[in-house]
Formats: sequence, C-alpha cells, structure tokens
Amino acid sequence: MLAFLILGIQAAAKSCGVAAVSNGQDTIGEAMLKSMSDEARMLLYSQFMSGVAFVEENGRGTYWLLQEEIDCLFPFYGYLTGNMTGEQEESAGDIRTILLAEAEEESTHLHLEETLPKEAPAEQNAASGVEGDAAGNGAAGQAADTELADLLRAENEAAMQQARTTAFLPHEKQTELDLGPLEDYETLMRQFYTMDENTVAGSDQLNVQKLMGEDMTISKDAEGPQILIYHTHAHEAFADSEPGDMSETIMGVGERLTTILTEQYGYQVLHHLGQYDTISRDDSYAVALGDLEALLQEYPSIQVVIDLHRDAMPEETRLVMDLDGRPTARFMFFNGLSRTKTTGNISYLYNENLDSNLAFSFQMQKTAMEYYPNLTRRIFLRGYRYNMHLRPKTLLIELGAQNNTLEEVMNACDPLAHILDLVLSGTG
Repeated sequence: MLAFLILGIQAAAKSCGVAAVSNGQDTIGEAMLKSMSDEARMLLYSQFMSGVAFVEENGRGTYWLLQEEIDCLFPFYGYLTGNMTGEQEESAGDIRTILLAEAEEESTHLHLEETLPKEAPAEQNAASGVEGDAAGNGAAGQAADTELADLLRAENEAAMQQARTTAFLPHEKQTELDLGPLEDYETLMRQFYTMDENTVAGSDQLNVQKLMGEDMTISKDAEGPQILIYHTHAHEAFADSEPGDMSETIMGVGERLTTILTEQYGYQVLHHLGQYDTISRDDSYAVALGDLEALLQEYPSIQVVIDLHRDAMPEETRLVMDLDGRPTARFMFFNGLSRTKTTGNISYLYNENLDSNLAFSFQMQKTAMEYYPNLTRRIFLRGYRYNMHLRPKTLLIELGAQNNTLEEVMNACDPLAHILDLVLSGTG
C-alpha cells in the first residue's frame, strides 16, 4: 500500500512540476518527490530492515550491496528509485564497449603514425602556401594510402618468404623402392621414363644396376663453388610473374634454390645470371655453351651443373600438389641422348658423360619417389644433347610450368634442394 501511495504522489508531482529551477536542476515536483521518497525509504528500512537503516544513517556506504535484494522485495519501490534520477547510469556492457572502441581507435592512430610519412618541415609548409595545402590534401591522402598499401604488400611478401623458409620440414623416407622388378627393361621404362617418339634407348644404357652403380656423392669441403646453376631460357615466367621482372622468372627461382642449398645444406653454389634467350630461343644452347665452358674453366671445383627451366603445358593442366599444406609445383628431370630414330647417334653432339647423366637423374628420381611420392613426373628422354656433356653430374630440371604461380614454384625449391642433398651426400 505504501509503494502504491508513493507512485501516486510521484504522478501528481510530475503533473504539476512545470517550472524548472535554473542551471538544469529538478522541477519543484521532482524535488518534493525525492524528499518524500527518502522519507518513505527510511520508513521501509525502519519497519522491515532496521539493520540497513542503521548502516544508512551512519554513512557506511553499504546500501549498494543490498540494492538488488531490496528492489526484488519491493518492486514498485525499485521502479520508483530507478526512474527518479535525472541521469541513468551506463551498464557495464556499455562501458566495456566504449573502452574497447577507444582502445581500437588509439591502436589505429599509433599504427598510422608509425607507417605514414612524417610531416614536412614548417618552412616547407609555409612556402607552399594555404591554397596549395588545401588543394593538396586529397593528393597527400592518396599518396599516404598508396605508401601504406605498398608497405602492407612488402610485409605480406616478407611473411610469405619467412613461411617458405620455416614451414618446410624435410621428409623422412616414406617408402623403400624395390629395385628387383626394375631389372626388367619394360618395367623400368614404364615406371621411370617418358620417351620422345623420335628417340630410342636400349637396355644397354637404361639398366638399373648400371644406373645405381654410379657414385654421385661430392664433398662440401672443396675449395670454391661445387654447384653451378644457370638458365638456358632465363625469361621463362609464371602465371603471376610481373612482366620484365627477372626476379619473377625461372632466374628468380634459381636464386631461391641457390639460397637454400647454401644456407641450409652448406654447399658453395655459383648462380650464373647469363641470359641466352633474349633474341631467340632456337639457338640458346649454342649461345650459352661458350660462357659455360669459360665458367667451368675458371672454377674447376664445380662438380654439379644444373640447367633450371620451367615446362610449357596446356592451360588446363596444372603441375601442382599439396605438400604438407603448401601448394608445390611438380617437376621433372630431363635427359638428352644424342640419338634419334632417324639419324642414330649424333656424332657432332657426342656426350662422353651420358651414362653418368642418366645415373644422376635416375638416382634423383628414385630418391624423390621414396621421400616425396608423386612430387616428380617421369624422366623425359629426348634426342639431342642440351649441353649436358659439360660435367658427369649434370641435371636439366623442368620445374613447374607457365600456369604455376610463383608461390608454387618457390615452394618446390625446398624439397628439390633436400633431394639434391640426399643424393650428393649419399645419405639417401
């Protein structure tokens, strides 16, 4: 009954409280109502909760601990006191939302201060004049946005490079290849090789015992470079390569392979940056030969020569696989036999190192199949020499194709380097 009485008094007071006190204070009716509600509250306390009244009178400030309980016991009183105050308190959720928004705004502000260019000196601003400043605000903002976008792209590229370096884990051997069935020539050809229709090879050359009998190991302690990487077709690019940027062609992939072999496996590698397909691809091998011979004469310590290419495939054919969560381009080893069906042995393209070349690619293929199944395609055999006569341990590698991305071919350098080390160190 008392609560209903108080609500009636509040309604009556609000209906007549039209004159407000200056400086935004309560109306006369509201002031009267507050006074009456205070008296009513103390009456309720003294009648029903004398302990609370004692605490309240002595200024202990603990009333808030029992506020919710009091509102539950006397709901009309809770409604009354909740609507009496001129200002409503913000909820904890509202305050948290505001604090989070402020923190986010502060973080964004600090980030922009770190990344955007510094303001020009005061003298320069003054010399430019007010009109120039006003006219240039839009251009300056666009320039800042461009610089920020470039910075983000650079950071993303750095993160991707870091991921390429750290995310790859060299495989342990996945399977042990049984060489017994490969002693059959047809089985060997079917599992390991693809032969050009104008090329011929016999069991005298492609014999598993002979291919495995060659020692492919080298020493990392030799003075001078042990491995030469070059590119007969340096301009071979990929699906997302920037036109004219040689770092995004097969030459850039060669630089990546050089870095891995040097920093992770301890080899001394010479990456030759000669470009021999600038005018035409037709005679690139003949044009490159003189420079390669000169390099090998200058660096007699070189024992391994790698001509790194990328293949050309139909657009619907993608040479890519998922290798431990990384999109990785598949690759292929290639051998020239200096022999065709129509001409037989080509005397002017004689290769005294042909048997060793074939053994090298076979042992690389075998190791790849055991450690990284399905990463490599079958070895391709063709009729000419392709400058593979320069060293016994010479490889021609087709890494990916024109419709692979840079990320895919760069990722392939990690397992390729590991396979090379397994064969060259004899640990595979």
